[in-house]
Amino acid sequence: MNWRSREVLQRPDYAMHRALYKSMGYSDYDLDRPIIGIANSGNRIVPGHYNLDLVSEYVQQGILQAGGTPVEFGVIAACDGVAQGHTGMHYILPTRDLIANDIELMMQAHRLDAVVLLGSCDKIVPGMLMAAARLDLPAILVAGGPMEGGCMFDDRAADTTSLTEGLGMLKEGRIGLDEYLELEDRATPTCGSCSFLGTANTMCCMAEALGMSLPGSATIPATRAERLRVAQSSGRRIVDMVREGHHARRIINSAGLENAIRLGAAIGGSTNMALHFPAIAYEAECDIGMDELERLCSTTPYLARMNPAAAPNVPDFHAAGGVPAVMRELLPLLHGEALTVTGRTVAENVAKAQATDDRIIRSLSAPWSAGGALAVLRGNLAPDSAITKPAAIHPDMQTFSGRAICFDGEEMAIEAIMDGKVQAGEVVVIRYEGPKGGPGMREMYTAMKLLYGRGLALKTAVVTDGRFSGTNNGCFVGHVSPEAAAGGPIAAVRDGDRIAIDIPQRSLHLEIPELEIQKRLETWKRPAPKFTRGYLALYSRLAESADKGAVIRHRIP
Repeated sequence: MNWRSREVLQRPDYAMHRALYKSMGYSDYDLDRPIIGIANSGNRIVPGHYNLDLVSEYVQQGILQAGGTPVEFGVIAACDGVAQGHTGMHYILPTRDLIANDIELMMQAHRLDAVVLLGSCDKIVPGMLMAAARLDLPAILVAGGPMEGGCMFDDRAADTTSLTEGLGMLKEGRIGLDEYLELEDRATPTCGSCSFLGTANTMCCMAEALGMSLPGSATIPATRAERLRVAQSSGRRIVDMVREGHHARRIINSAGLENAIRLGAAIGGSTNMALHFPAIAYEAECDIGMDELERLCSTTPYLARMNPAAAPNVPDFHAAGGVPAVMRELLPLLHGEALTVTGRTVAENVAKAQATDDRIIRSLSAPWSAGGALAVLRGNLAPDSAITKPAAIHPDMQTFSGRAICFDGEEMAIEAIMDGKVQAGEVVVIRYEGPKGGPGMREMYTAMKLLYGRGLALKTAVVTDGRFSGTNNGCFVGHVSPEAAAGGPIAAVRDGDRIAIDIPQRSLHLEIPELEIQKRLETWKRPAPKFTRGYLALYSRLAESADKGAVIRHRIP
């Protein structure tokens, strides 16, 4: 076989390279087999990655069983939860491109034959998929799995977001300090990606739907033995993929990407899919823009409801049949012939799948709603697009009109909400939080959760050029493009202006004359950059707008 690794391990010309491997204990037997990279983002600071070193052991077992040689290397992984509500969130989205670059550089520098991608959380999984598409080598993604739900709180199993919602309740006097502190101890009982359908679990589910993970594997809870068996199976499968010449772009192509987006819409996935899948498509040299996203989401029925749209969490979804059950229902809308890492088609993979709980997964003929789990809005406030998530928004809030109250950054908005300065009937505008202006396009998670905790979720709206966590609910519109730092109309909004949100009509409008908007923008001045050194200074100069996936473009036309 003409494996890449043989290019640099042939004798006698590459005896030095073999000697370097042998210095670590590798044998001639090891070096005569496919060399499989394991890109492991395991660490001891991110709950979703805490178990990945153990998962990696089982992947390595599988690679050895199938006749390959595993070589592991580390990949950074930052926690959105730990980074919430402070300067750290600026750094989260920019890690995505660093992860893609890191994997590309390690794989290419060492001429490895294939890669197993170990990740679970928000920017890590899309960064790894971007790398797989860019490299176009045999690749398979193994997720670490979701954590179990915690104690009962607010009529559902608690999770990490319960603490932020609870803080608003504490400030309002709706719960006491002792109850709140007990919640801290009982909300997150195991490691794993957060138990709700946030961006982490959304991306793992979409990776499975794309065909890059073994069927049924995305939602196996982190602490289950089944998680380790799947890791071992994935290790065996990647060696077979090398021998078959089964490269990533046979999977990450237009058909696979469309399947993944439809699955994301059908489960009410995170709005961040609108950021990550255009970026993955860019790496695969496919064209997935906002118009295509809207077409796919608006024509995909909403089949599976879970937290934040309903009480069940992701482990409950897994027990109900998980991704394969939803994809079997969706087959008439999918590219059933699309290939997957199994070597079989999507249709073949899900042929025997079955939903076992219609309180979570509905049939195609009786969906929770006809479509629009994600929606692309446009209007004079978002000429290029904005993103919202109808599946997480109460029907009474699908249209909302209110007075703007403007904040040039997340911290000022959080302070105002905590101090009770945001009132019912207002639209909270949080700007200069886009890819360039943030920089890094922070999540407005804390502001939304505090509004919920203060009883304002159904009485206010949030509009931002930043983004949202997959667990946000209320009335929210993010990814407003062009962003304020690029001179977009959101920079022209003033306190007291009326903003109209109409999700069924896909519109977002600032209700002042167009001439007044232009007049204000003519006197607008670009603010000084928030970061003048380090990676964020570079990122703010290079990142594209949200409607283009906030990618750092690297292809020469």
